[in-house]
Amino acid sequence: MKQLKRNIAIICGGDSSEHDVSLRSAQGLYSFFDKERYNVYIVDVKKLDWHVNLDNGDIVPIDKNDFSFLHNGKAVVFDYAYITIHGTPGENGILQGYLELLHIPYSTSGVLVEAMTFDKYVLNNFMRSFNVNVADSILLRRGEEDKYTEQEIEAIVGMPCFVKPASDGSSFGVSKVKNADQLAPALRNAFMECNEVMIERYLEGTEVTVGCYKTREKSVVFPVTEVVTTNEFFDYDAKYNGQVQEITPARISPELTKALQEETSKIYDILHCNGIIRIDYIVTKNADGTDRINMLEINTTPGMTATSFIPQQVRAAGLDIKEVLTEIVENQF
Repeated sequence: MKQLKRNIAIICGGDSSEHDVSLRSAQGLYSFFDKERYNVYIVDVKKLDWHVNLDNGDIVPIDKNDFSFLHNGKAVVFDYAYITIHGTPGENGILQGYLELLHIPYSTSGVLVEAMTFDKYVLNNFMRSFNVNVADSILLRRGEEDKYTEQEIEAIVGMPCFVKPASDGSSFGVSKVKNADQLAPALRNAFMECNEVMIERYLEGTEVTVGCYKTREKSVVFPVTEVVTTNEFFDYDAKYNGQVQEITPARISPELTKALQEETSKIYDILHCNGIIRIDYIVTKNADGTDRINMLEINTTPGMTATSFIPQQVRAAGLDIKEVLTEIVENQF
């Protein structure tokens, strides 16, 4: 008897400023998936408009009651959802909660972990309790812009510092502030993206990023990528418009590579993650000259275009992205 193919939904789009970036990740994933094994569909989600983009160019609405759609008069029900939304509702637990209610397995971590990793301030304070190094920071909510004076902010986090949306998956609204006079416009910029803003200490060092996934059978931590940009920081243009050097494997010592990979595996286990995650770090120097690994951010729906970090690291590890995705899907069954 011929084995039936599972129906896979690659869910993309979302409601953040990175909607179109997510569509590119979906196209990358679509090209990577094993079509001999799976029926793969791209589902574009934006506000209340949920639809499937079929290969023939047709756009078919999704029935949100059971996450299905009609094709040639028959209902297509999904067996698995691969979420590649950068921002809400796919990176903050909302979509995960919906899929949980429908008992549809999905590619990311669960509701709590997604909500927590989406909120940078909450995540940093939680991870600090597990002895993970993070930068000092202040949280401001809309309406609390005057909670601290500029002098108090400078005393707590120093200058320069970063001002960024606290709960957002995008690169928008992020500013590097070099003096107190730049704080007010930076805060206005960040509050345009989010109701909560984090002011974070600037860390001088080497920026790196490491991907990881685990199944019942194995634990895989990818090679380390070094991120080098001539921009003020790894901003939107550096991420998506090529204003960056991404060096895999990173030009660091074997000892530091091993330490970064071990830290990534540890954080994965602390949070009990699922699927592929990518953790960004800044490696600074301690007073005695030794390396200090500082966690910056955890990406639970990392970019998946052909040139994104994860596909680069998969290739550098000598692995096949098609097989990696198959392992991640089958681990849920």
